[in-house]
Amino acid sequence: MESETQDLIHRPSVASDEPEKLKDEPELHEPGRHSRTFGIDLVLQPFRWIAMLARELNPSFIFGVFLVYGLSQGFTGSFFRVVSDYYWKDVQKIQPSAVQMFSGLYYIPWLMKPVWGVLTDVFPVYGYRRRPYFIFAGILGTMASLIVSSVTGLPVAMALLCFVGLSVCVAMADVTIDACIATNSINKPKLAPDMQSLCGFLSSLGALVGYSSSGFLVHHLGPQAALSLMAVPAVLLVLLGFVLFESKNYLVSDKEKSWVKVGAAVRGMGRTIKHSAVWQPSLYMFLSLALSISTHEGQFYWYTDKTAGPHFSQEFVGMIYAIGAMASMVGVLIYHKFLKDFRFRTLLFYAQLLYGVSGILDLFFVLRWNLKLGLPDPIFVIMEECTSRIITRIRWIPMIVLSTKLCPLGIEGTFFALLMCIDSLGSLAHKIGGGLLLQALHVTRTDFRNLWLALFIRNVLRLCTLCFIFLVPNASPSDVLVPPDLLKSSGNGDSIDGADSHEHYEETLQLAKLGNGDEV
Repeated sequence: MESETQDLIHRPSVASDEPEKLKDEPELHEPGRHSRTFGIDLVLQPFRWIAMLARELNPSFIFGVFLVYGLSQGFTGSFFRVVSDYYWKDVQKIQPSAVQMFSGLYYIPWLMKPVWGVLTDVFPVYGYRRRPYFIFAGILGTMASLIVSSVTGLPVAMALLCFVGLSVCVAMADVTIDACIATNSINKPKLAPDMQSLCGFLSSLGALVGYSSSGFLVHHLGPQAALSLMAVPAVLLVLLGFVLFESKNYLVSDKEKSWVKVGAAVRGMGRTIKHSAVWQPSLYMFLSLALSISTHEGQFYWYTDKTAGPHFSQEFVGMIYAIGAMASMVGVLIYHKFLKDFRFRTLLFYAQLLYGVSGILDLFFVLRWNLKLGLPDPIFVIMEECTSRIITRIRWIPMIVLSTKLCPLGIEGTFFALLMCIDSLGSLAHKIGGGLLLQALHVTRTDFRNLWLALFIRNVLRLCTLCFIFLVPNASPSDVLVPPDLLKSSGNGDSIDGADSHEHYEETLQLAKLGNGDEV
């Protein structure tokens, strides 16, 4: 399969395969024709790659990844990031340290991903395990976006609750597709980096659309009215719940049997996380996120300040993030083309090192040293955003690939959700930690004198993460990382035997099947 993947991605141009057809033509025309066919072949490479993945993994799986990662996460996440910042700043008029801590609360639904995973795995609704939860998530997201965008004078607590509701919508949809990704990564390990590259690319593409439109819509509609567009991805999740192919399970388990399955899953997760091969890399991923505290809200308020900052317009802020989204796609391509076969420890060491060093650009910008170097603010901030996004993507994808390699069969969906929960806990810590730091340094809506110090402390903490790199296994993405007995079942004595085990396994993978019976 690896050779087939390489053939599809690195297929030579048509001109080089058919020299006889060009033999009788004038030699003058050969370079032009070769460049045209090479250009066409270069454009078609991503489509051939996606076609290969669809053939190997099933088209409906690719469609699910597109909808959840491209639209629900990519577009929604990026659009929400810009519009919510302006909503808190201009409508609610909240201090940046408070907004920084509010943004940490958005991760609470992601901390509950194991709960969503257990619900979708062992608690079917009218015989369906996937479709009802897509519908519920979509309805919740639609209601939350419409309330926060239409109610004037909404209390801060209610607005925050609506934003958390939108996060629940995205998190529940994410759990289902992640279960399929984890299973596919175990069954076809050589395609695990390709699947994460696809997820990263679609997420970046959706983010590009979200960022590109956010500043324009905030300027012309206002931040509150612009939030109404958040209902569109949520409505499409409802539609997905109705059109998704899923075989109805007529032998619906009773409550007692469902709780037995929950107990088996919890015990299986407990046994798995106790292995050093699992908890050590999980701890590193948590620390790498928690120690990289976020100062985003302080920087955003400084970006848009009329006196202390460069006073960027709403459209330009959206354009900065849109260009950053394109840079993020470049990071995906760099990883996919050159880095996906590197050992985890080596790649994460250098990625984290670059992540810490690149933070110096933020420090230069806030101290206005870029002007002393003759670099205008717009050029410098775009350069800084592109550098940060590329390095962040190269740092993030191998951690996700590593997470998929740590999941045992039988509870792969729930255990992957647990690992993502640990990552979300790290993200919550880095958001709240950043908010506390901004508050301690008295960074407010109008006072940014200590913002440079917050950035300096953030950069030092990023480099401190390198002290824990020994927790990452020195293995390649194709290696088996967990003990063989964990890959065979969820645990001794707790796996669901016979037909019931088969039923549970088939239902877990329904999203990746579309009537033709092909395996995921």
